[in-house]
Amino acid sequence: MFEGWWILLGVGVVLAIFVFVWRPMRAAAREARFVRARRRFHTQRERLEAKFVQLATMNSQSLSTRWDDCDFDDDVAYVRNRGTGELWAFVAVTVAADEAGDPPYGLSEVIGNLRAGTAVFRFDRDHWETEGRAILNLSPSEAIRFYQNDIEIIEHEMARRV
Repeated sequence: MFEGWWILLGVGVVLAIFVFVWRPMRAAAREARFVRARRRFHTQRERLEAKFVQLATMNSQSLSTRWDDCDFDDDVAYVRNRGTGELWAFVAVTVAADEAGDPPYGLSEVIGNLRAGTAVFRFDRDHWETEGRAILNLSPSEAIRFYQNDIEIIEHEMARRV
């Protein structure tokens, strides 16, 4: 009979403990990372919004629609990319834009120059970043539904209304 059975038993016990402990530890680490990220989003939000407007305005110069102004909602939806685990924050925006040329079908009389959308912010290690990317024509909740196979919602933080 194999005399090292106690070694195999010990390895099996260690693996069993590892399996049972790993998931809760990973979940706790993800939660702690999210709490830290949410706190940093609030402290960095003003800088992020200014950078978003700057980059989005620069990017829109080459497109047919030029951004004039951008208003941010106070609510924030935090989501996680299912594939990479990357954290994103979605914030509703209203963009005032000038169309180059005539809008089709007389839309300018119906909707004016305002467009709704979602500003996208990305958590990179210990700080938030933006590329000035917006998902136009979708609110944060609509964007989450549209991309539901790629992202999962972590929390939707509603602003306190006074």
